[in-house]
Amino acid sequence: MAFEGLADRLQSTIQKIKGKGKVTEQDVKEMTREVRLALLEADVNFKVVKQFIAKVKERAVGEEVMESLTPGQQVIKIVKEELTSLMGGEESKINSADKPPTVIMMVGLQGAGKTTTTGKLANLLRKKYNKKPLLVAADVYRPAAIDQLQTLGKQLNMPVYSEGTEANPVDIANHAMKQAKDDHLDYVLVDTAGRLHVDNDLMDELKQIEQNVKPDEIFLVVDAMTGQDAVNVAESFNEQLNISGVILTKLDGDTRGGAALSIRAVTDKPIKFVGMGEKLDQLESFHPERMASRILGMGDVLSLIEKAQENVDEKRAKELEEKMRSASFTFEDFLEQMGQVKKMGPLDELLDMIPGANKMKGMKNLEFSDKQIGHVEAIIQSMTPQERMEPSIMNASRKKRIAKGSGRPISEVNRLLKQFEEMKKMMKQMTNMQQGKRGKKNKKMKGLNFPFM
Repeated sequence: MAFEGLADRLQSTIQKIKGKGKVTEQDVKEMTREVRLALLEADVNFKVVKQFIAKVKERAVGEEVMESLTPGQQVIKIVKEELTSLMGGEESKINSADKPPTVIMMVGLQGAGKTTTTGKLANLLRKKYNKKPLLVAADVYRPAAIDQLQTLGKQLNMPVYSEGTEANPVDIANHAMKQAKDDHLDYVLVDTAGRLHVDNDLMDELKQIEQNVKPDEIFLVVDAMTGQDAVNVAESFNEQLNISGVILTKLDGDTRGGAALSIRAVTDKPIKFVGMGEKLDQLESFHPERMASRILGMGDVLSLIEKAQENVDEKRAKELEEKMRSASFTFEDFLEQMGQVKKMGPLDELLDMIPGANKMKGMKNLEFSDKQIGHVEAIIQSMTPQERMEPSIMNASRKKRIAKGSGRPISEVNRLLKQFEEMKKMMKQMTNMQQGKRGKKNKKMKGLNFPFM
C-alpha cells in the first residue's frame, strides 16, 4: 500500500519524541535526520525534503515547543502541519464554469491510466455531485483508447462523443462542446492523446484544443508508481500547458509515495484526485490533512465515515445493530454486513483510517484480505438456511459437509462458529453494561459496525 514504508519510519521516529517532557535541540536534530532519511527513501524530491526539514527544524526549536506543556506532542503537531502544507494544505475542488458545461481536459503520457481515470472522474461527478457528464474520445492515434472509452460509457450508462480515428482532435472537441450544450449536460471530459514521452507534436495539439474549447480545468494524470519520473512529467506538462491540477493513479499500489509529497511543491499545482484501485468507483478527492494523519498513524475518521455513508444502508445497519444487541444476529445477517463493509474497500485500508488501530495488540501482525473474507463467505454460503439461522444445530457431520462444500478445513469452520458465538455474547454483555449506566448517552459512529474485526 502507498506510504507504508514511509509511514512505518515516521511513526517509529516520532514515537521516540512523543512522550518527552522536555525536548532539546539535539532531540530535534536526531528526529529531523531520521525524517529526512525516511522521506528520501520514499523517493521525495531532494530539494523538497531540504525545505521541509528546514521548516520543521525552525519551528521545533522555537518558542511554541520550548514553552509548551507537552513539547513532544507539539513537535508531532508541527510535523503533521508541515506535511499537510507540503501536500497542498487543503482539498482543492473542481473549478466549475459559470454557465454549463464545465470543460475538463485530461492530459498525460500513455500508460498512466488517463482513459480509465476519465471514466472514473465522470462516475464520481455523477455519483457525488449528481452531474451529467459527456465523455469525449479525442485520442485518434490509438483506436484502443476510443474503444476503451466507449466501453466505459456503456458500463456507466453515459454518453460518449466520438468521430473515429480519421477526424481532427480539435474538431472533435469543438463538436462535443456543441452536443453537450444541445443536450444540457453539465461536464465535458476530453480524453486527449498521450505519448510515451513529452514531445512538441503532442504539446502543439494539446495547446490547439485548449485554445479552442478554453477548458475550466486541465488535469494531468500521472502514475504514482513512477516516483520522481511522475514529478518530472508534471513539471514538463506544467511548463508548456499550465495545468490546473494533478490526478495521481495507482496510489493503492506498492508505491513509496514520493510523487504525492513532491508534485505540489515542484509544480505549485494541487493534487485534485487520487486513484485507489481499478474499479470505476475508486477515485477519491485528495485531502492533504487526512493523508498526513494516515501517514503519521493518526487515522482518518472523516474518510471512513464518508465511505460508510456512501456504501452502507443506514436503515439496514440500524436493524442489524438492534439484532446484535438482542443477540438475534444470524449468519445471514453477518453475510449481509460483510458485503456492505466490502463495498467500502479493502479491510486493511479501512483499519489504517481508525486512529491507533496499527498500535492495537496483535493488530500489526494480522493480515486482512479480500481472499480471507472470501473464505468466510464460502463457509457461510455452504450452510443451509436453517444452519445460518440456528448455528447451535451444528454437529460433526454438518461441519464436515460445510467444510467440503466451501473447500476449507474443518478447523476453519469450527473457528468461525466459535468466534461468532463469542461475538454474540460480547455484544449482549456490552448492551447490559450500557443499560446499567443510567443517564449516560452511548456515543457511536452511525452506520459503522464491524462485527468480524
